[in-house]
Amino acid sequence: MKLLSVALAGALLSASSAGAQAPNAAPAQASADPFIWLEDIDSPRAMAWVEAQNAKTAKRLEGDARYDRFLKDGRAIFTATDRIPQPTFRAGGVDNFWQDATHTHGIWRHTSQASFRTAAPAWDVVLDIDKLAADEGRNWFWKGATCLKPAETTCLVHLSNGGGDAIELREFDTVAKRFVEGGFRSAEGKQGADWIDSGSLVAWREWTPGEVTNSGYAYVIKIVGRTGQPQEIFRGQQTDVSARASVLRGEGKVDGILVQRGVTFFESEYSLYAGGKLTPIALPRKAEYQAYVDGRIVFTLQETWNGFSPGALIAYDPKALDAKPVLIFQPGPRQAIQNVADTKNLLAVELLEDVKGAVDVYDFAGGKWAARRLALPKDATLTIRSTSGQDDQLFVAAESFLTPSSLWLADGATGKAEQVKTLPPRFDASRDRVDQYWATSSDGTKIPYFVVRPKTAKLDGSTPTIMYGYGGFEVAKPPVYIPEMGKLWLENGGAYVIANIRGGGEFGPTWHQSVLREKRQLAFDDFAAVARDLEARRITSPRRLGIYGRSNGGVLTTVSMTQHPELWNAVVVESPLVDMLRYHKLSAGASWVGEYGDPDVPEDHAFIAKYDGYLNLKPGQNYPEPYVTTNTRDDRVHPGHARKFAAKLEALGYPYLYYENTFGGHANDADPELNAKRWARHYVYLSQKLMD
Repeated sequence: MKLLSVALAGALLSASSAGAQAPNAAPAQASADPFIWLEDIDSPRAMAWVEAQNAKTAKRLEGDARYDRFLKDGRAIFTATDRIPQPTFRAGGVDNFWQDATHTHGIWRHTSQASFRTAAPAWDVVLDIDKLAADEGRNWFWKGATCLKPAETTCLVHLSNGGGDAIELREFDTVAKRFVEGGFRSAEGKQGADWIDSGSLVAWREWTPGEVTNSGYAYVIKIVGRTGQPQEIFRGQQTDVSARASVLRGEGKVDGILVQRGVTFFESEYSLYAGGKLTPIALPRKAEYQAYVDGRIVFTLQETWNGFSPGALIAYDPKALDAKPVLIFQPGPRQAIQNVADTKNLLAVELLEDVKGAVDVYDFAGGKWAARRLALPKDATLTIRSTSGQDDQLFVAAESFLTPSSLWLADGATGKAEQVKTLPPRFDASRDRVDQYWATSSDGTKIPYFVVRPKTAKLDGSTPTIMYGYGGFEVAKPPVYIPEMGKLWLENGGAYVIANIRGGGEFGPTWHQSVLREKRQLAFDDFAAVARDLEARRITSPRRLGIYGRSNGGVLTTVSMTQHPELWNAVVVESPLVDMLRYHKLSAGASWVGEYGDPDVPEDHAFIAKYDGYLNLKPGQNYPEPYVTTNTRDDRVHPGHARKFAAKLEALGYPYLYYENTFGGHANDADPELNAKRWARHYVYLSQKLMD
């Protein structure tokens, strides 16, 4: 649910201060911001500016002698046919969505579980997205499918034109391998749906023009049949962030529909729709729905409530909503729940313990929840990839900085697991080492960080180092295997750092909430503290230190650049939030007021203005030359943020680089060739600034 929530955080729009406006359009009236015209995404003037910037940046980065080598290595990584096919249980077998040099848009394919476990599975192509895009003249990208249980052969396919968050829904028959003529179909929008039965859905979308929240999401939920008028079961408010629903499916029947009203990004109200009526569920607003298993609705809590502490995993009996929920698990001070999923009979909980992974499964029997830890690799980041609704199996991925990703098939009933796939090494990791250190932030808090560096690197401050940070939305950043970083950076003598600053989810809700709103400066202080600790340990020095952040990490990097230009020599700002006094009026920004504050409230405006990277770009400073990059079709974080930051740098006479991909959405990786070029440019820039 957390990943879904973060994705939801991404696509909102509201009226501008100049008055109501269409999504992604610039205000009609003049503004004190001289670069506001760059918010008009597809205007000829804005796109001419983008094309000129791209040409200038491509000449420098793609003209570098290293670019072709980096592109070749990146292309080999992103289109390799020996990658692990990421699995999804469906219809008694395993699905995979696959992209390579031949299938850049990708193919949805299926095989049996037995075949999947072999070295060369016999895949059956269900839907070819490249062919569909060519046939329909649309730039289609895959965004998943929602299939009707238990057979899971009738699905709603999610398609994005250009890779953004807005999708088109279409009913698809996976046996006949075709879209269902006259079947369910919904035009492009930020929407969702779940199956009730073969003839009806519960759906949330823009039912009539303009019927969306200020954040751009649906707030009206209806039951839709194949005939007749949709039946409205819930209506929120336009000031909400969103509304959505989940069908609670028991043994052979639907037990109800869980309705979630997203009041803010972090606050929700839940109700159970059953028997034709909506019953509120007693929960604090900071609670997240996670799963439905054994007739119990499972939530995590992000605040103290009813005797439970933040981070608690609890369960409600939908037949006794007036009773106190039961505690399943309470994380300790160095633990954090990352993900929760359900198999047929069990609850699977993905954990971090001191930023290292574990997976526990819980069985509900005799009125109690009993835990069992799965026998998976230790000292690795573990990620639940898919769980089976037909038995208690689950696929779990394991990885670390220097150990290639592996895929494990676990049996929740026994706790046993076996490795079924492993990624061949993409770079020579034998020459590197990993260390975990702790820096002291401005308020005395200890901030953990990981350093990956050559074993032979001298501790004299000379090692070229990339430092990554995020620090927001309770999203943890544990160790992961990054092939392109290893091949293009570590193998060339560089070092890589992940700073686990506050705002993330490394230590649960409290770690995140400690830097919300007016306390945001502490997250930036954490990042600077890690940089100073690296320098004090002589691992690197400001001349050789660069930083990289994307999305919320773009706030971090632009603030770090303006507040502490003396700490780094390279700054990569990708798909960023930057103009924090207008973020709530662009794309999905209105949904993030709970994270950053509301710039229209004078008190909030005051503390945001103190750190805002766009506002605080000033003349006469010794800023490092940044590389700013985004995507035209990013409908989550508006490309105007990146455009305006670059334009202001140019107006102030500072050196900078700017590049904008024209499709791919917020993830910027929808196409493997596009992704290879993207990372080749990134690493050329970082090499120029930190290695040359």
